[in-house]
Amino acid sequence: MQTLASATRALRAQELDRHFGKVAAVRGALIEVEGLLGSARIGSRLVIDCAGKPVDAEVTGLDRDIAHCLPFSEPQGIATGARADLMTRESMLRPSDAWLGRVVDGIGRPIDGRGPLLLGPAGHPFKADPPSAATRNRVGNKLETGIRALDIFAPLCQGQRLGLFAGSGVGKSTLMSMLARWVETDIAVIGLVGERGREVQEFIEDDLGPEGLARSVVVVATSDSPALMRRQAAWTTLAIAEHFRDSGRHVMCLMDSVTRFAMAQREIGLANGEPPATKGYTPTVFAELPRLLERAGPGGPGQGSITALFSVLVDGDDHDEPIADAVRGILDGHIVMSRKIAERGRYPAIDILKSVSRMLPRCHDEAENDLRLAAIRHLAIYGDMEELVRLGAYKPGADATVDEAIRLAPAIEYLLRQTKDDRELAPQAFARLAALMEPKP
Repeated sequence: MQTLASATRALRAQELDRHFGKVAAVRGALIEVEGLLGSARIGSRLVIDCAGKPVDAEVTGLDRDIAHCLPFSEPQGIATGARADLMTRESMLRPSDAWLGRVVDGIGRPIDGRGPLLLGPAGHPFKADPPSAATRNRVGNKLETGIRALDIFAPLCQGQRLGLFAGSGVGKSTLMSMLARWVETDIAVIGLVGERGREVQEFIEDDLGPEGLARSVVVVATSDSPALMRRQAAWTTLAIAEHFRDSGRHVMCLMDSVTRFAMAQREIGLANGEPPATKGYTPTVFAELPRLLERAGPGGPGQGSITALFSVLVDGDDHDEPIADAVRGILDGHIVMSRKIAERGRYPAIDILKSVSRMLPRCHDEAENDLRLAAIRHLAIYGDMEELVRLGAYKPGADATVDEAIRLAPAIEYLLRQTKDDRELAPQAFARLAALMEPKP
């Protein structure tokens, strides 16, 4: 009886009708497949025979009886006339708790050399819809990040989505690893989209460390991966986070970077013949960004939440470039990292005056807000007068508020210095800020 039941399940798992076409042309990364009229859909998966080696691809465009496809791996060796089998079953991701501590590629395959992954019982779509706006929960209470600059000036709340805007080489990856290790959530899901291959192991072993990795799932698609794999890595990161959120847990989702996701979508759009729009980005880039970013946030009734930090790589430190501008309008706040501050040797190089959390002021109590605003005023006044002070053009005693700012601003800056092993809880950080801002006798 057990044998009969097993045979029945195996038969039901078989695809009863199979559709296949053949490669008609290869234009750069774009593969044109004919013979799938009426059966291929946008997002359908194909397996193309490449000299006896299967290459996974996805349908990204349709033109009459031609399906435009892009591969998930290098299409070297594909020839015209090669068979392309259409997968009629929807591709699903099946995460489980056994994925914690593991490193996977953009479509959920293990790449850490630790054997196969234990799959969960239920599948989750790679590209899911966010919870309904009418039923999803509200953003929760303030989270302890252990980072003084954030806990005081740009606090992070449960289910909030923040953007991390930074140029290259200002400590973005280190800040993200501190959040992955320190934020009070159940699980961290980290997406490295378009990351340099050399830096992946450094991030996992040095920045994240064994303690951070043990409660994390890391999704990696390096910069040399095809555009489709880089875009898929972003979707996979959110799909894994959604799986844990749906089970009632609170997830910290870190993605580095949204800019490279947008670049991958631009490559896909241009390959499909879309017209370039703002700075070469195609219209689908700006349609896909909110669909990706809105998947993070609070879940629905009975679910957990996804607290997310999406990094944005600003070209030439231009914070008004199209992707940065679009992301800033979608998220619940932004953290700006400054190259000028990094060059002064203050890490994390967060620009307090340009960073905003839309959860303020309600996530601080009245005394904390008064301290925060007073510190910001001193930093702003000192920033306006800094050049005059350095040139000796300002005479002490000319303005009491400027004198106070000159006294306090360097102390506030020193308070914000922090190494990746120097964790401090928010109450202690506020106590230190209050002590240094006490009036001088």
